Amino acid sequence: MAAASFPDLLELAQHVRMEMQTKKFVLLYAYNGTGKTRLSGAFKDLGKNGDERDTLYFNAFTEDLFQWDNDLENDRERVLKINKDSRFFDGLGELEMDNRIRPLLNRYADFEFEIDTDKWEISFAREIRLKKADGTYETERQEDIKVSRGEENIFIWCFFLAIVRLVLDGAEAYKWVNYIYVDDPISSLDDNNVVTVAHHLAQLMKDSHERLRMVVSTHHVLFFNVLCNELKKARKYFLTREPPGGGYVVQETDSKPFLYHLASLAELHEAERLGALYTHHFNVLRRVMEQTACFFGYAKWEECIKPEGDDENQTLYKRVIDLMSHGDYSLYEPREMMQENRELLGRVLRQFISAHPFSQVLFASEPK
Repeated sequence: MAAASFPDLLELAQHVRMEMQTKKFVLLYAYNGTGKTRLSGAFKDLGKNGDERDTLYFNAFTEDLFQWDNDLENDRERVLKINKDSRFFDGLGELEMDNRIRPLLNRYADFEFEIDTDKWEISFAREIRLKKADGTYETERQEDIKVSRGEENIFIWCFFLAIVRLVLDGAEAYKWVNYIYVDDPISSLDDNNVVTVAHHLAQLMKDSHERLRMVVSTHHVLFFNVLCNELKKARKYFLTREPPGGGYVVQETDSKPFLYHLASLAELHEAERLGALYTHHFNVLRRVMEQTACFFGYAKWEECIKPEGDDENQTLYKRVIDLMSHGDYSLYEPREMMQENRELLGRVLRQFISAHPFSQVLFASEPK
């Protein structure tokens, strides 16, 4: 199957489950706002049968199982509360989760933690160096600290990985898991940790028993490409959303450029050629320019805007792309562009393509 359309996320989730009868891994790349998190929910819901479940998942809802109590009255004892009603924590009491999480967390962070299984809360601590009056340094342990959002996210991710390890080891508390669904675990990580997380996840799953299946969806190019290289036999999809009123399209990556800024550029070119531009295409164009700027070593993405000699609108182009790519509607409510914006994006796109040495094989025909 080179490409297939689905009217809604439920049918797409059913298709992914059917694929996993023969494939151990399915990898999905999609832009933010396409519906990745909702797809993970639809996939999980298909595995419900009364009180029975079959999917262990990591997504935005997983992060919501942890809530901060910031001790507003005393501003001193800050703890992360755990939702004890979730099956996610089935093995928390008897399986020594502290000792399972700690070696995973040490890969990424330098803070300590303690899980209180009576109060269902987690406290954090960190050792810091302080300079004394005589110029020497001493180490002081700070208790009950509030970690940063990125540190919180990586802690929850390590918590999840510890549970995956229990699943792989056949722990009784997680015998119900047949599928693992991971949606964008790397939103707060730098590129070095992105590679580490992707590599670690792939290595963890490569040796899993045949019954277990995994889906990973992400908007992060580097994360997706590392997984593709690690899990070479996985089904690899590029997920896109059709214009309003349409459904969802999955296309196998073998028929698309492997680097997804190139796939995005080819898609933009075709949309402009057909006159099918929507407001979210400004967001796509900016993302392509950001990735191109990184490759060419530009300090700013707008350096990719290279007007022709008789076109003095570089500042205008930047302002319009900035404005249109930051509106929520550009991601979540795709709508057709006004003619003026369509012409502007077309000019910027044509100048961008001609000013950089992209292979013309990407483009089936010349833009209008």
